[in-house]
Amino acid sequence: MSPVRDLAALRAQASPQRHPRPVAVIALDGFAMPATLPADAIIGCFRETEGLTLYVDLAAAEAAGLPIAFRAAWITMNVNSALDAVGFTAALASALAQAAIACNVVAGARHDHLFVPWEKAEEAMAALRRL
Repeated sequence: MSPVRDLAALRAQASPQRHPRPVAVIALDGFAMPATLPADAIIGCFRETEGLTLYVDLAAAEAAGLPIAFRAAWITMNVNSALDAVGFTAALASALAQAAIACNVVAGARHDHLFVPWEKAEEAMAALRRL
């Protein structure tokens, strides 16, 4: 299926899905992966000047003793969104901002993934469904 670029179509097809387990965002100083963290616990990784930011399963992060910067609910927008689509991320962030919900967005090659405060997950889903 071809990626969707049209904003109206993206909003109509957004289909948010909440993943059941909480996610930890970990800020590491440096670029070494923690030896105590199982590879299958890693959801995503981003390299910044100061070090790695990891998105990992919360239970695995706690078991590994990693410093947790943020506990999040992971919501995937199940529309195949084009990476060059204009306005979709802004529409998602705006819907959540209107509900006073913080949002961190990670774009995969096929879908947008939102990380919202764990305790606001149901409110975030409701706001996103109203798109």
